Amino acid sequence: MPVIKSAKKRMRQNAKRRERNLPVKSQMKTMFKKGLVLIKEGKADEAAKLMPEIFSVIDMAVKRNLLHENNAARKKSRLSRALNELQKSGGVKSEGVAEEKTAKKTAKSKSKEKK
Repeated sequence: MPVIKSAKKRMRQNAKRRERNLPVKSQMKTMFKKGLVLIKEGKADEAAKLMPEIFSVIDMAVKRNLLHENNAARKKSRLSRALNELQKSGGVKSEGVAEEKTAKKTAKSKSKEKK
């Protein structure tokens, strides 16, 4: 617990800000995951209808400084790319684009460990 008066005030401010920011951050993560799940299940039409809403929630997080602009751009780009690939193929995808990237990274790190 803080002893200094300014530290106590800072603690109160941080608690208020966290309370105000948490719902936005939670909604952003939920919407992003919902979009990925729809894409993974092959529901391109539903995912396409949800995209503008997901993008607006991500933009709101950027506006509130909860997310960096580049991070938001990367999230939107990955969602768009996954949706476009799904629409081109017309079928069900087995993995999302974001998951493919992480799988490649882990494979690279494992191959480095073996050397």
